[in-house]
Amino acid sequence: MEYISLQGLEKKVSRLMKGSDYFYHQNYEKAAANMDAFFAAGGNSIDSAHIYCGGQSEEVIGRYLKERNNRDEWVILTKGAHHDQHGPRVSKEAIKHDITASLSRLQTDYIDMYALHRDDPNVPAGEVIEILNEYVKNGTVRTIGVSNWTWERIRDANAYAEEKGLTGFSFSSPNLSLAKANEPFWPGCVSADEETCKWHEAEQFPLFSWSSQARGFFTGRFTPENRDNADLVRVFYSDANWERLERAKQLAAERNVTPIQIALAYVLNQPFPTCALIGAQSEEELRSCDEGSRIKLTREELAWLDLSSDER
Repeated sequence: MEYISLQGLEKKVSRLMKGSDYFYHQNYEKAAANMDAFFAAGGNSIDSAHIYCGGQSEEVIGRYLKERNNRDEWVILTKGAHHDQHGPRVSKEAIKHDITASLSRLQTDYIDMYALHRDDPNVPAGEVIEILNEYVKNGTVRTIGVSNWTWERIRDANAYAEEKGLTGFSFSSPNLSLAKANEPFWPGCVSADEETCKWHEAEQFPLFSWSSQARGFFTGRFTPENRDNADLVRVFYSDANWERLERAKQLAAERNVTPIQIALAYVLNQPFPTCALIGAQSEEELRSCDEGSRIKLTREELAWLDLSSDER
């Protein structure tokens, strides 16, 4: 498995990152087995959040790491400051509350990668940097980033950090997939568009993609006529995405792989550092992701898959 480096983090991060939004106490054995298999395949990074599974995701991870006694071999990405029924929660008080709870649930005294789960554009980017630097300075957080922020907000935050001699953001986690979103999957979500990707390439700024395989759009289970999954229809059903699927099928046949592996390779072959958050819940799915992560695509193939070119 391949790895990337992040500013402020001593450990390298596996380019496949295990998703944990199905980790509940009642299915602990399944979650633990999935993490064992992922670790055996070379994976060392896991994604969670304060809100996942009502907090059970972090608790399951904490239990697993304590039982296996291998906390320092894993890179934990967890997120906080998600909005609630009252609105945005990007504040000093909310961040402190969520980090404190996450540390307790994870049974650890530090978080490798901490990200704000959502943005509140009404809060100055510099103010957010000041808040998070308190946790970097005291060692609670190794490196900081954001999820579902625009590249402009990240740019402004990091410009402030550089001016003040503070630690800036070292990663961003929006949606990036071969299938392009018609609208946000959830309120406040951000998908990486062409302009975002150009900025990431220019800055060589690491991107950790959620829904990297478009929530199964490339599995072959979906057709324009099959409209059973309302969310998938709303977000990913479009003429352009059906054409992207057809091109993925064509390239997959030529490479003797599957379309969903091509979709994963699309994310991991971008001209800037990327990691893909994966939802593999079985050995077969994990094997598919591992194989897909090894596929190399040229710049011309990326453009052809993405409909930017008709030649490859």
